[in-house]
Amino acid sequence: MGEALEARMRDRIGRECLYLPSCRLGLYVALRHWCRPGGRVLMSPVNDDVIFFVVLAAGLRPVQAPLDPGSGSIDDSAVPETTWRTLDAVVTTNLYGNPDPAPALRARCDALGIPLLEDAAHAIGSSTGGRPVGSYGEASVFSLSKHTAAKTGGFLAIADPALLGALREALERLLTPSRLSAELAYALRPYAEASVRGLRLVRAARAAMRLLGMEEREGIRMPLRPGELGRAVAEAPALTPFHSWVRVDMHDYRIRPGRARLHRSARLLDRLDDRLAAHLEGTRRLLASPWAAPGPGPVQPLFRVPLLVADRDAAIAALDRHRITTGYLYDPPLDDYASGLFTDPAPDPEPARWFARHALPADPLRADRITAVLDAAGVRPAGPPPKAVRAAGTGAGIPARGTGDREGGSGGPGGGSGSAERGGSGGGSGGGGGGGGGGGGGHEGGSGRPEGGGGG
Repeated sequence: MGEALEARMRDRIGRECLYLPSCRLGLYVALRHWCRPGGRVLMSPVNDDVIFFVVLAAGLRPVQAPLDPGSGSIDDSAVPETTWRTLDAVVTTNLYGNPDPAPALRARCDALGIPLLEDAAHAIGSSTGGRPVGSYGEASVFSLSKHTAAKTGGFLAIADPALLGALREALERLLTPSRLSAELAYALRPYAEASVRGLRLVRAARAAMRLLGMEEREGIRMPLRPGELGRAVAEAPALTPFHSWVRVDMHDYRIRPGRARLHRSARLLDRLDDRLAAHLEGTRRLLASPWAAPGPGPVQPLFRVPLLVADRDAAIAALDRHRITTGYLYDPPLDDYASGLFTDPAPDPEPARWFARHALPADPLRADRITAVLDAAGVRPAGPPPKAVRAAGTGAGIPARGTGDREGGSGGPGGGSGSAERGGSGGGSGGGGGGGGGGGGGHEGGSGRPEGGGGG
């Protein structure tokens, strides 16, 4: 069954694929294969914290990239030349399905002789430069927990088919045995979730999980626990010391998949094109709202549409009153979350802070209901993002420090030739660091999500 899934994905993206229990495990396998321990990896600061811990577990030093404040995508032109010369790899995020500038990043990596690894967990149907997201890097990882809602499984896709055997062997060494209890829980989970939704017991279920200590996130970010993390970093590269961080929202991330998981994954993968069509239509509707400003290029079937609102927490609360849970929030950015002890900060953190504070990830499958609630609640669009200035050593504009949210700046993002359509311009006040509603941005209905936002 796993081989059949790999063949279907190979036909879709034109690359050899390795099926694995989670996207996050696939990223770890890729990082260990292509990066030497101690290397420096450029990544987005607006990203799932699980992915941050995967990079650390691989024995690597995260280096946070500057972002386009209108889209949350990596701004490759604002990375200082002094930083480029120190890098050993680049990991894209393709946040919410908006493509990072893969063609430009590919050219940069080729010039430097370093690998490009694509996290396409949110972007299984997105394209850039006339090619699918995930077709530019030495390797890319995809999630079946996002658009398909399988709540398990993913793929590692590779450019060089000759490496498939070595990568499969590396995966086998990391897998833990399948457990009957885990398979049974997975098989019954959809029915339990449907019952909770049908009886409108979502809030009660969340409260019970908190009471029983089963909820791993009290806020958007999981607790860093710097003392323990420092000891784990000293043991890297190794996945086991980081298990308590990497497993958050998905305890079965490295379990050998059983029949129930494989059969459900196959069934839902068969329906992927229909799901992508529904996401595409919902994305169009959300991009026509006052909180988004679509840029040039084709509309993409986004996993979530980042609406940019003046007061994100108020918007989340309004949606929560209508039983619409907001997930996949990534605030604060990773360089604020982890400080300089565990990561190099972005050359200017303000664009990422601004985007993380104002982005409201909206599910395209609930587009009409979300826009109706936000409109009735009087939710205001964000104002302009921070004003762009030139950064020494880049020759490119990046938002200035301390300019505030009311300065002029870059507008909404673009589409098909290097970036997807994005949610609007931004600005305004509010937000703060911790949002209500969905807590740690989990899958719709609680603090946890079946896969972490960037790579799961």
